Amino acid sequence: MSNSKLVFSHVFSQPDVHPFDAVTWENRDAVILGRDQTPVFSQKDIRVPTTWSETAYTIAAQKYFRGKMSSERREKGIDDLIQRVVTTIAKWGLDDGYFDAQNAKIFEYELCHLILNQVGAFNSPVWFNVGVDPHPQCSACFILKVEDSLQSILELARTEAMIFKGGSGSGMNFSAVRSSKEELSGGGRASGPVSFMKGFDAFAGVIKSGGKTRRAAKMVILNVDHPDVVEFIRSKITEEDKALALVREGYDGSFDGDAYASVFFQNANHSIRVTDDFMQAVEDDAIWGLRAVTNGEVLLEMPAREIWRQISTAAHRCGDPGLQFHDTVNRMHTCPSHGAINASNPCSEFMFLDESACNLASLNLLKFQTAEGTFDCDRFQRAVEVFITAMDIIVDRASYPTDRIGANSRKFRPLGLGFTNLGGLLMTLGLPYDSDEGRNLAAHITSFMTATSFLHSARLASTRGVFEGFEGNDEAVQRVLGQHAEEAAKLARMPRTGVLGDASDRVWAEVVRTAQATGIRNAQVTLLAPTGTIGFMMDSDSTGIEPLVALVMYKQLVGGGSLRMVSSSVPQALTYLGYSEEQNYAIMEHLQKTGGMEGAPYLHEEHLPVFDAALRPSQGTRTVHFRGHIDMMAAVQPFLSGAISKTVNVPANTDVAEIADIYMDAWKKGLKSIALYREGSKGTAPLSTAPPKPESASGQAAGAAPASDKPQLKRKRLSAERYSLTHKFEVGGHEGYVTVGYYNDGTPGEVFIAMAKEGSTISGLMDAFAISISVALQHGVPLQLFCEKFMHTRFEPSGITSNASIPLASSLLDYLFRWLSIHHPHGV
Repeated sequence: MSNSKLVFSHVFSQPDVHPFDAVTWENRDAVILGRDQTPVFSQKDIRVPTTWSETAYTIAAQKYFRGKMSSERREKGIDDLIQRVVTTIAKWGLDDGYFDAQNAKIFEYELCHLILNQVGAFNSPVWFNVGVDPHPQCSACFILKVEDSLQSILELARTEAMIFKGGSGSGMNFSAVRSSKEELSGGGRASGPVSFMKGFDAFAGVIKSGGKTRRAAKMVILNVDHPDVVEFIRSKITEEDKALALVREGYDGSFDGDAYASVFFQNANHSIRVTDDFMQAVEDDAIWGLRAVTNGEVLLEMPAREIWRQISTAAHRCGDPGLQFHDTVNRMHTCPSHGAINASNPCSEFMFLDESACNLASLNLLKFQTAEGTFDCDRFQRAVEVFITAMDIIVDRASYPTDRIGANSRKFRPLGLGFTNLGGLLMTLGLPYDSDEGRNLAAHITSFMTATSFLHSARLASTRGVFEGFEGNDEAVQRVLGQHAEEAAKLARMPRTGVLGDASDRVWAEVVRTAQATGIRNAQVTLLAPTGTIGFMMDSDSTGIEPLVALVMYKQLVGGGSLRMVSSSVPQALTYLGYSEEQNYAIMEHLQKTGGMEGAPYLHEEHLPVFDAALRPSQGTRTVHFRGHIDMMAAVQPFLSGAISKTVNVPANTDVAEIADIYMDAWKKGLKSIALYREGSKGTAPLSTAPPKPESASGQAAGAAPASDKPQLKRKRLSAERYSLTHKFEVGGHEGYVTVGYYNDGTPGEVFIAMAKEGSTISGLMDAFAISISVALQHGVPLQLFCEKFMHTRFEPSGITSNASIPLASSLLDYLFRWLSIHHPHGV
């Protein structure tokens, strides 16, 4: 370590001109409406840059402004918020010797410009706490550790509570807790980790992150050889069944409603930690041993494919568990001499040692697109350097919930720089998200980001010193950096990535050379976070690595009603693709009317994939295929220190075998983790695909709800020979039969209704009604939807039934769909 300090120059900002003086400001009101159209948040006369959307400034004010609303200390503008954070970090850097006074001012101006102009943003805890508390909690991500003792388990509960209070989330691997199949030292059997998870989940449910209105975030993990792994795999299915039963009885089934608040495991993501050996055992159809925690002996043997089937079935039913690939993660581990990586944060992007923390930031990729349609490498490199510096300064000044987490965070100094708005960037450049060229550009950007981050980390090491844990891990660090560089060299050069690829290769060569001489300051530097709230703050059209959710969004208006808004990336893409102003107008008018691009006048067929989004438009069929999501993750994963936070959304008619194939494909493509969600697999979802209605307004600011979505149009027919169940019923003296036919995976695909003594008209109507239900089921419409619509309908015949479970029915349809709901509680 030398005595030199960091030197900065004005790249984004201007000398002697404060960034606040370089933009135009105006006063605006911020209002967020609740479900009943009454304001849940309101603040008047907020100072806002004219370039910020209503979404951006409203989210920033509601989530991040500090001070009581009625207090003089309440922040009153975006300038107050940014100045509080930026000046505090710059002062810390000056006081801690990162730079002298002159360079501290330049650094402050550069960081201020980047945030003010929505080029980058820190994770939420920084906005919550920096400049408010002397020792603020700044990390969004914590990985905790639990041992096989009651004291450790109870201490963990306290630690988690402090993390949630500070606005952050935590993850942990429970595999060190002995299973329910093992004995306690004092006699009797252990309750097992799943039972303790229930307590932790309930505790998280009553704690809001950072005192705000968002839920606490948790991740719980169990190794695939733990004796309780099957119980863990099925745990969420059981609770989902309970919630659906409550919904059928009339309890609120919304995301924060009574039904889901009454059951366990609604506050945590679940993942199974799988090894290469297990994955190979699945492929080989081999036997897999579940081993005692206490002594490692095999307690139970099962076919690996049976565990695999249970994982896939549970994910098909309720979206959990996801998978984390243990060996893939640890092959890119820079600090193996201090132990293996066993867990992640709640969203799976931060993967590092137990009892460690990471502060995050993200850059808005669309801000680096030039007028010529190229990517500005020089400005991107400078933005990376500014944020890496700020994040490293934060490490020493932040507080941590335990001494051990604080010590490890300062010892290894992991950082989590990432990006957002990849989907917006690709669209404006006329590149489909699911295309070789789109993946190639994303890979080159990610490679360049990580190379620049490590190079700056090496420079920080030369002035501030290497991370304390570097000694004993220097060979591993060099190995990992070399692997990154080798993967970068393999990337193809396409028309848009030649310059970027050349720049990346030069920086990687310098990284390997410089790190060998100076070491590095940070054990990790990059990952890809979901960027939910800060994505809104930066006016990103898409979040993290995701494509656009939809091209048309709905904005809820004060006083009722909604306004349709089209993503700003669409007209930019049309202009880039060469459409005239007249053609652009006609295409946009079609999009406003239909919500999609199919059938738009003038639009060339070959350009349709450019406008594919995550959700199908209301009057179209196109969407990004789930394979496109996995391929994009696989393209960028080799260039990240950490992993990728992303949920792969799959259609409602995806079967269990396809889920298993997706998980297997993720392992083979080198992903570190994967999570998926099958459309309609839960009774509730935080994101609605329908236009907002007055009685169910989302409460989101400025159009967070995507366009209306249409049921899957591809019909999935039943096989010629299938299993079925026939039930005889009687309602008010009228007898009949209902027969349900099933797919091979046990989900219903057809319904027949036969009335014993009714005339031809009634029988014909019931036949036609049953056929319509069957066709809808075969097009992916969940049975639960019909149950909710037709239960409790009233018309004759009605009255006493022959079924003790349903003693009274208000109509034939009431009886039939209550019976279907009881016998198919999962709503599929």
